[in-house]
Amino acid sequence: QVQLVESGGGLVQPGGSLRLSCAASGSIFNIVTMGWYRQAPGKERELVVQITSGGSTNYADSVKGRFTISRDNTRNTFYLQMNSLKPEDTALYYCNAAGHMYNGPTLRYLELWGQGTLVTVST
Repeated sequence: QVQLVESGGGLVQPGGSLRLSCAASGSIFNIVTMGWYRQAPGKERELVVQITSGGSTNYADSVKGRFTISRDNTRNTFYLQMNSLKPEDTALYYCNAAGHMYNGPTLRYLELWGQGTLVTVST
């Protein structure tokens, strides 16, 4: 079974830093895109950042210059380094990955979501 497992959320004071990790496991042929989304209370889920297999990135304007995505292709793991955190960054963060993976014996193009990890920025 292919899945994403997140870690790294928690409580941090404004101006602080956190690093989120997302590891993909299972029978994976390749991962084309990886990304992070977030959903704050009462709001819709929004894209934070996405990275392609070629290394191209797309950041939300609200996090540019503060957040950095990176990936370790050899381990099918990617990270979100969050610096200069603000209270408005408080949300449930989800990792997302899309690519060619085995669903049983069949190779398919699948999109996976992590279970979500809570980031709270508060004094």
